Amino acid sequence: MDRVLYVLVTLVESVLGIFGVRALYEQPAYTVVERLDRGVEIRSYAPRLAVETDSRGQGDGEAFGRLFRYITGANRGGDRIAMTVPVEQDGAGTMRFFLPRAVAAAGAPAPIEPGIRLVEIPAERIAALRFSGRLTPEARAAQARILADVLAAAGRRTEGAPFVMGYDPPFAIPFLRRNEVAVRLASP
Repeated sequence: MDRVLYVLVTLVESVLGIFGVRALYEQPAYTVVERLDRGVEIRSYAPRLAVETDSRGQGDGEAFGRLFRYITGANRGGDRIAMTVPVEQDGAGTMRFFLPRAVAAAGAPAPIEPGIRLVEIPAERIAALRFSGRLTPEARAAQARILADVLAAAGRRTEGAPFVMGYDPPFAIPFLRRNEVAVRLASP
């Protein structure tokens, strides 16, 4: 019965995701501390726990599949863990799911599949720019250029390369999707 309920909830979430409804998913806690030109937000994120993997040249689908298997029971406890948003991915192919706060507080189960790791992300400041549409390489690059230009004009120093955060499934209606390109900010 537990498995049937889990599948039904996942199905409902997926159907709602087609229409850009993502209210059922937990997101990492953050505060917008400043708004810059072009809609860029400077955010202060609380510490959080994530599970991540590298695509290893196999593409986004393989990396997503490994992480999805972890949250659906491929972990030491065999626990099912609620999906959260966003899914974060950097240019090097590392994909990350953030774990629900309750799971992090209780102690996340260890991954059993090779290449999956739990990572603690400390409190940090991130600059983010929201956009809709498909997450194509061209869209990512164009939005990253806008973000870099706004941050340069505001005199902000970045730390590391830009990354993307996707809030919706790939089958969501493109103009309703919430995507973000983001970059970590250097400490003042």
